[in-house]
Amino acid sequence: MARIALTARFQQAITPNALRSYLAEFISTFFFVFAVVGSMMSSRKLMPDAASDPASLVVVAIANAFALASAVYISANASGGHVNPAVTFGMAVGGRISVPNAICYWISQMVASVMACLLLKVTVVGQHVPAYAITEEITGFGASVLEGVLTFGLVYTVYAASDPRNGAVGGIGPLAIGLMAGANVLATGPFSGGSMNPACAFGSAVVAGSFKNQAVYWVGPLVGAAVAGLLYDNVVFPAQVPDSLTGVTEGVGVF
Repeated sequence: MARIALTARFQQAITPNALRSYLAEFISTFFFVFAVVGSMMSSRKLMPDAASDPASLVVVAIANAFALASAVYISANASGGHVNPAVTFGMAVGGRISVPNAICYWISQMVASVMACLLLKVTVVGQHVPAYAITEEITGFGASVLEGVLTFGLVYTVYAASDPRNGAVGGIGPLAIGLMAGANVLATGPFSGGSMNPACAFGSAVVAGSFKNQAVYWVGPLVGAAVAGLLYDNVVFPAQVPDSLTGVTEGVGVF
């Protein structure tokens, strides 16, 4: 039975709808990474001392917010608008996506990230593609904790924005997700880069040829995403909450 169930899940992962969702993830992740890494390169071009210029941090944060909100919006109906392996992992842990589908999402996201960074490398010849790095003031463990906390906030927002129990979300959901990402970059950009996205960190590392501290951008975000998914679905917003806990009785509401 287990083997039959596993076969059925893999068959569901190659249906036309599933293939469309992988393409949607590829497109949205490509343009997100292109905008984010491109904004880093642009800030370095316009501000030679970008590392110590607060304006460069604001530029990258705005790019993260706008690009992520747009990427989630354009792919939400086809794939759920993950645009991030950590989000996909959090959804898989919460049971909202099957493991075979999640693996295919990861492949689409990472290939898209590498392709976006390669395009930047080929077209912008005068600059190198920057890879995410941590500063001397913080350890690898500290950076992992930071990235985990940031990704927790991001994935928790994704869960809340996509929850049908919160009513029709429309364009507000993607906007909230983008604003959370932008705020996180402003908070920790100078320390860990504020990646929150293993695919983005992986793509830039592959093209830049530097995998130093790459584990920081995988371990922290994946753990944070898993905790966010489990906490939202099982503690804060469980599927069925007894009336005694919600403060609602028959015919009488809290407000």
